[in-house]
Amino acid sequence: LITVLIVYCKQRGVDMMNKNLVDAINTQINYEIESAHVYLAMQSYISTLGLDGFENWFGIQFEEELAHARKFIKYMNDRGARVEIRGFEDPRNEFSSILEVLEVSLAHEKGVTDRINNLMTIAHEVKDYAAVSLLQWYVDEQVEEESGVQTLLDQLKMVEVKGNGLFMIDKDLGQRVFVDATAQK
Repeated sequence: LITVLIVYCKQRGVDMMNKNLVDAINTQINYEIESAHVYLAMQSYISTLGLDGFENWFGIQFEEELAHARKFIKYMNDRGARVEIRGFEDPRNEFSSILEVLEVSLAHEKGVTDRINNLMTIAHEVKDYAAVSLLQWYVDEQVEEESGVQTLLDQLKMVEVKGNGLFMIDKDLGQRVFVDATAQK
């Protein structure tokens, strides 16, 4: 049966992916969906603070995480691998301040970076260069994600999370719009 499946896949131009890599990408797909919910919970908390720009920023983070999951799903489908959607833990819903939300967000993004780096290691180990190519996009994306959150944290600390500085940052964040970067190469 395995031989028949391999022949069928090769005839259809679908290459078989390494099982460990498939499992790891499936775990990441689910983590990206979980990450979207983490940002949705953060956005919901921020909505109680009257900071519409920050609320917008976290809403876009939510959309980006879903787009990241969809990019992985499309890749797996293109490669003929089985996608498995699973459940995830409840996200944190309570925070003490906008500063804490951003600190938690930065720690979360660093965790995502570690996960992407682990995927890259597996892809190199199994010599799946199509996966390496895909994952390079995520490596670059994580540099931007961490930098963006760190910049917001630095700006908030600079203005001591109060006054006109806070409202100027909030106003700038309100201008951000969602652009599906996963749709671009």
